[in-house]
Amino acid sequence: MSQTVLQLLRDRMRQGSAPGQRRDDARLVLLVEGGSSRGAYSYGMAITIERLGLLPLFDAVYGSSAGALNAAWLLCGRAERNMHAWWTPTIMRTTIDPRRALRRRPVVDTHFLVHTVYTEIMPMGFQEILDSAVEFHPIATDALTGRSTDLHEQIHDQAGLQAALRASAAMPLLAGEPVEINGRSFVDAGVSEAVPVRTALAQRATHIVALRTRRTDETASAPPAVQRLVMSRWFARRAPGALTPWLQREAIRGEEERLLASHPATLQIRPPLGSTVIGQTERRPDPLRMAVDIGRQAALEALAGCCDKPLAVG
Repeated sequence: MSQTVLQLLRDRMRQGSAPGQRRDDARLVLLVEGGSSRGAYSYGMAITIERLGLLPLFDAVYGSSAGALNAAWLLCGRAERNMHAWWTPTIMRTTIDPRRALRRRPVVDTHFLVHTVYTEIMPMGFQEILDSAVEFHPIATDALTGRSTDLHEQIHDQAGLQAALRASAAMPLLAGEPVEINGRSFVDAGVSEAVPVRTALAQRATHIVALRTRRTDETASAPPAVQRLVMSRWFARRAPGALTPWLQREAIRGEEERLLASHPATLQIRPPLGSTVIGQTERRPDPLRMAVDIGRQAALEALAGCCDKPLAVG
């Protein structure tokens, strides 16, 4: 399965293939899993794809939650130069601050992240993303229906792109209110589709590279009773349709794993066994920097064979 994907990457690399000028009829997509701070792993993997020059070989990039943010950095070609944001204390401690819960303010401030960090402190190349020949598909969860929603068609300018990034990462309760786009409210993609494989397959993906943030021995678990009570009240008031998929996340994650495992042309890149479990709101520099480095190395080991000159990650 993975060899089929690697062969397509090698063929496209040798041909100098570019979107819109393919010699094959494949649709090769990159899926980027999120998970809030756990996204440090998939960010590191995205850095390796950037360094190896593999992005133009893909036809589309799909991202869920923090995975959508990571995908955006890859698409604008600025992932490596801005990787230190993951372990810069002032950025992480302002973006994630559990003490804000005491004042009934969002623990995770995605508005600060997207509209201050990504525009003033470490500018993201919004126009480069808009102009990219590689399609960008950030995923979010419709607050009223609970359905996974591809926001690709909602992105027409920088403001729309920023709204889509925030919507994809709008963690229930922790990130505050749902994000509204064109009269519809959205919450975090991870509620309905943590790894956007269903959406990609529905859009005729033939070959898949999935950047994962969970090890093979990590599984989603059912929320404890107290968390179910608190979250049920939050969903009932702000995102009633999203409660059901949130409660069914074990089954949803299981279906995603089944689809990825059974697809005939899939390469999954995961943190190796023994890697540190990164919590949703982890903000300590050392574990996050380690996760980025582990992700870079895991992707290098999986993908370096695509290139004539393997690139060391250092």
